[in-house]
Amino acid sequence: MPDDQKLRGRISFTLSEGPAPVVVFAHGFGSVRSGEKSAALEAECARRGWAFAAGDFRGHGESDGVMTELRGSRLLEDLEAIMREAVARAGGPLFLFGSSMGGWASAWFAAKNPGQVAACAFAAPAFRFLEWRRLSEVEREEWRRTGRLRVRNEFVDVEIDYGLAAEADDYPFEKLAAEFRSPAIIFHGMADETVPYSSSVEFAARCAAGDIELLLIKSGDHRLNGEKERMACAACEFFVRCRV
Repeated sequence: MPDDQKLRGRISFTLSEGPAPVVVFAHGFGSVRSGEKSAALEAECARRGWAFAAGDFRGHGESDGVMTELRGSRLLEDLEAIMREAVARAGGPLFLFGSSMGGWASAWFAAKNPGQVAACAFAAPAFRFLEWRRLSEVEREEWRRTGRLRVRNEFVDVEIDYGLAAEADDYPFEKLAAEFRSPAIIFHGMADETVPYSSSVEFAARCAAGDIELLLIKSGDHRLNGEKERMACAACEFFVRCRV
C-alpha cells in the first residue's frame, strides 16, 4: 500500500481460455478473510469455475497495521487494491460480497466506481458503519475527548481511534443511497443485535439501484454462519442473472 504496509490475502482460480468471473469477499469489523462465510463462498466459486479473492483489511488478520488506524477511506483503499490484483490475475467481470463492515466498503466502492462492479451481495451490511449509532451522546463525547473507544463483545476486544467517526461526514448514508446503482442481493437476520435489519430495509427502499433483492432470515443473528452455504449459492445465482 502507499504507506508501505502490506495486505495479505488469497486468490484462487482455475486457468481458462477466457476471463473468469471474479468474486471478492470483504470481511467484517474485527474479523478476517478466512471465516466461515468466506470459505463457503470460495467453495461455491470453485464449483462454478470462478475466481475468488479475499484479503485482510489493514489492522486485521495477517495484514499490516493496527486497529487504531482504521478509517473508512483506508477500507476503500484496501478493497480497491485487492480487487485490482484479483482482476489482473483472473479477468472479470467483478462481483463483491461484503459482510457487515465489508458491506459498507463494498457498497461505497460500487457507488463511487459505477461500471466497475457488475453486482454486489451483502450479509448483515453495516451501511451506517461510521455513525456508531449505538453510542450515547455522553459516550460519543468521551470518545471525541480521549480519541479512543474500546469495543468489547464476545467476538472482539479492541481500541479504535476517533478518526474513524470523524470521517462520517465524508460518507453519509443519504449520499450512498443516492449514488448506489449496482444490482444487489442483501441477506440480513432479524435477530441481529449488532446491525438492525431495518437498515437493510431502508437501504433497499431508498437506494437508486433498480435491481435489489432482500432476504430477511427471522432466526438469523449478525454472523449468519448457519446460512453460509445458502447465501453463497444465492449470491452466485444472483451474479449469474446479472451477467446475462
